[in-house]
Amino acid sequence: MMYKKILSLHSTFSRLFSLLILYCSLLITLISCSKNEYNDITLEEVEKYPNVNVDSIFIDLDKTVISKKAASIEKVFSNLRRKTGFNGTVLYAEQGRIIYEGAWGFRNVRNRKDELQTDDIFQLSSVSKMFTAEAIMILRSQGKIDYDVDIRQYIPEFPYEGITTRLLLNHRSGLPRYESMADAHWPDRKQPFLNDDMIEYYVKYVPTPYFKPDKGFNYSNVNYALLASIVERVSGISFADFMKENVFDPVGMDNSYIYEMRDDTTVSMYIEDVVQGYYLGRRRPMQAQNEYLNGVKGDKIMISNTKDMFRFWTAVDYGLYVPDSIQDEAFKPGSPKSRKRKDNYGFGWRIPSKYPGCYYHYGWWKGYRSFFIRDDVNDKTLIILTNTDKGPGSDHFWKIINDKTNNIAPASVNIPYWEITEGRRFPHSSYRYRIID
Repeated sequence: MMYKKILSLHSTFSRLFSLLILYCSLLITLISCSKNEYNDITLEEVEKYPNVNVDSIFIDLDKTVISKKAASIEKVFSNLRRKTGFNGTVLYAEQGRIIYEGAWGFRNVRNRKDELQTDDIFQLSSVSKMFTAEAIMILRSQGKIDYDVDIRQYIPEFPYEGITTRLLLNHRSGLPRYESMADAHWPDRKQPFLNDDMIEYYVKYVPTPYFKPDKGFNYSNVNYALLASIVERVSGISFADFMKENVFDPVGMDNSYIYEMRDDTTVSMYIEDVVQGYYLGRRRPMQAQNEYLNGVKGDKIMISNTKDMFRFWTAVDYGLYVPDSIQDEAFKPGSPKSRKRKDNYGFGWRIPSKYPGCYYHYGWWKGYRSFFIRDDVNDKTLIILTNTDKGPGSDHFWKIINDKTNNIAPASVNIPYWEITEGRRFPHSSYRYRIID
């Protein structure tokens, strides 16, 4: 994975010169201290330095090209809305800057009312998996998980031998789908089917695996549902609470949470603040109802919006959750190359062979479709959340990523300003040691 440069990567000498002046005292400290000494600088010491948001000064220097880029993206979605009925929210960022945010269509698709807003929250479907993978990496960073031991060390009753956390992350466990098992045996679909029920059913029915562990690749929700259960067993708290305390709250993802039904005796409606999903292809769109399988977490059912998701990526990219050595593994292919399979899979991210240096994940589940595409070479991020089960294909979105016109100059995310103004502290802020290429 290619990470950002140190603090700011402004493309002109004037930017760099101004930045050096604003942070001259900090730079003097950097010159005079070794890495180990710099690790000991406290937040109180950092607060003595000038509290200046550098991006607010420099953002206007590329105002014209940013405006052109935003207009081109808006045109794409305007056409998609007209031709395909695209219904959702969009965020596009490049070189550390949010270039475009837009909302198209309605919260109530059936009656075409209540226009979507850019900060609306959606169910992320399988895009939830990258967040579950991050939780596992956090536990690995804390020394609480070994990727390569049998998961029965964490879930002793599990009936299958030789499956490791790494194999779950890479979808190489060979385990059969929990959805089929639940559909066949769960007695009352008005009652939520939870992660613990899933494990109990594997113990009870022991369905035949598709293949032996690490002998193939099969994308399956059960892998990430089990990862959420491992988080609970190892941490001693619910998956929802762990995510809030270790993934969402530390980086200010204030509109994100894990939807759960652990205390529900019956399947209820979705929480009202979530944009509801719809099925198309009928005479009139039909609202997707909540269902019993939504009691299973880790593979889906995270709630968020585009801006929170971009904040998550910023934290990943700048090494704010875990050290780089651990974060890097998320973007390494987990399976051997195969003629039958064009893309590979890391930890919660798909790795396309067609676009080197890019990572992505899509989601589809019960009236929702979601897309997260990342070009790490050119520092581009595209996040799309929709509340319909049908819509434009991903080819339209890759064209935005691959568009080389109106390229944006590098900018700073300015993590120290983020830490100070929001009162946060990132123990793994390895961006401090990154150098300008």
